[in-house]
Amino acid sequence: MPRSERSPCLGFVPCNQSSPKFASLDWWAMNPDGCLIVQSDKTVLLEVGHPHSNDARHALAVFAELERAPEHVHTYRITRLGLWNARAAGHTREEILATLEQYSKFALPPGIVEEIEDTLRRFGQIDITREGDQLYLSTANDVTRAEIIRNPKVLELLGEPDDAGRFPIAAWSRGLIKQELLKRGWPAADHAGYTEGTPHAMALREDSWGLREYQKEAVARFSDQGSGVVVLPCGAGKTLVGAGVMAKLGTSTLILVTNTVSARQWRAELLARTDLTEDDIGEYSGSIKEIKPVTIASYTIMAAKRKGEFAHLGILDAKNWGLVVYDEVHLLPAPVFQLTAQLQARRRLGLTATLVREDGREGDVFSLIGPKRFDVPWKDLEAEGYIAPARCLEIRVNLPTGERLDYAAGSDKERFRLASTSPTKSAVVKELLAIHKDDPTLIIGTYLEQIEQLSSDLDLPMITGDTPVPVREELYAAFRAGEITRLVVSKVANFSLDLPEASVAIQVSGSFGSRQEEAQRLGRILRPKADGGPATFYTLVARDTVDQDFALNRQRFLAEQGYGYRIMESTEISHTLPLVLSGDIQ
Repeated sequence: MPRSERSPCLGFVPCNQSSPKFASLDWWAMNPDGCLIVQSDKTVLLEVGHPHSNDARHALAVFAELERAPEHVHTYRITRLGLWNARAAGHTREEILATLEQYSKFALPPGIVEEIEDTLRRFGQIDITREGDQLYLSTANDVTRAEIIRNPKVLELLGEPDDAGRFPIAAWSRGLIKQELLKRGWPAADHAGYTEGTPHAMALREDSWGLREYQKEAVARFSDQGSGVVVLPCGAGKTLVGAGVMAKLGTSTLILVTNTVSARQWRAELLARTDLTEDDIGEYSGSIKEIKPVTIASYTIMAAKRKGEFAHLGILDAKNWGLVVYDEVHLLPAPVFQLTAQLQARRRLGLTATLVREDGREGDVFSLIGPKRFDVPWKDLEAEGYIAPARCLEIRVNLPTGERLDYAAGSDKERFRLASTSPTKSAVVKELLAIHKDDPTLIIGTYLEQIEQLSSDLDLPMITGDTPVPVREELYAAFRAGEITRLVVSKVANFSLDLPEASVAIQVSGSFGSRQEEAQRLGRILRPKADGGPATFYTLVARDTVDQDFALNRQRFLAEQGYGYRIMESTEISHTLPLVLSGDIQ
């Protein structure tokens, strides 16, 4: 193709001026500072190498989701939920459109502005309000009203309208209505307020520390706006945001966490950072059933069934909580969504490093927990020294002939397991450990047999879901104290693992293409290091397998946050990797 027919930005695109698409010279009026191409299907292409790409990425991530992230051009999609989350977090129509206009290389396509405006207009067209003990649903106009009552699932939750056209609704249906309305493209603005709960005053003990500015802003945003989600990187102090909200509200609080180890860490942090005492904090788990003014319960116990019923939901729901905190809200199981639908009169705070859910239930988080109230880009916190900089590398290994034949003959499920657990990865782990011989290192995998084999081959302690909690806590304490510097861990270490000293993570296998898991695992090593040095995150991938295919999806999270991602062959480790780590090769 002649040079004159190439797009000035993105490769080989026909530039036939006689084509109707290019008939108007105005379409080609280029913005020299533009690094985005906004398309009529609501996808946005970002030119990664452009000098303004980092600024554009941060502004775009407020309301768009990254779909694909190859080397040179990243593809984002503007979604309804993204726009509504941005609106709920305080971003205006003018800000969102200004981002697109400022960074777009060409004029915005006809209709895209109107579609964004229409989506944003839908936010707040339906209100839920309260008069005394009665809740009402009201609509902004007759068109919205007609669409709502035409849907049988919504209509069955509404009472007969009053003289003002408001529909009375039962308190128990408040969450269900919001779920159904969101599915139909009408996010309800819930102004019905919250119960104060049983008062329980507490204060932060900030004698030797203080909330950082972004943590203070997160507390203020949540407290001013009701319920919702705060998104912060692992290691950025989400627990302290939770404690700050608890201190501000001064009410009894139910904290829901991923597991017992996480519960113990929350308890220790609250005792260290607030004036709460042992008598104020209860643990509700498999082994202990305490209900106190501040009670910490695991998602596992909440989802437990007895005789076909969720045995513990009613017990915990009976307490007059003023606040419910959902730690790692992206992991919320279905039974806890069920409980949350009934807890709409209580303030709800979700804490997470990423709103991505692999089951696609981000809409349920939005409608039942609340919209995103606050987030901050990971790279911004890195620039301020609050989290460590990170180097992300993918090491590709080749399957030997015998493994390749087994892989070719296997089912889809078997192929992923065979590629993920290839013994060839063990040799690479040994090579990486030799290079990082003085660095506290986590070796993270998904398959138990692989973890056990690595633990045996490397003569290293391991932690899995079967490891008793006291043993886990002993090993974590030994790692923090420097008595051991290497741990082999299963996916139980994906979340709520507080090991500030860890500076290297070697991911040998993962849960398919989970961006959620990538965020958690990278977060294990992002706490600032004493020497100010970077963290290093390796992913070992079997070449030309589904392991490699799924790794491409996991990369999307890293690209969303602005991290570079270097790919190298396992044969390059000895001569190339030291140069990369020293900065001699970028």
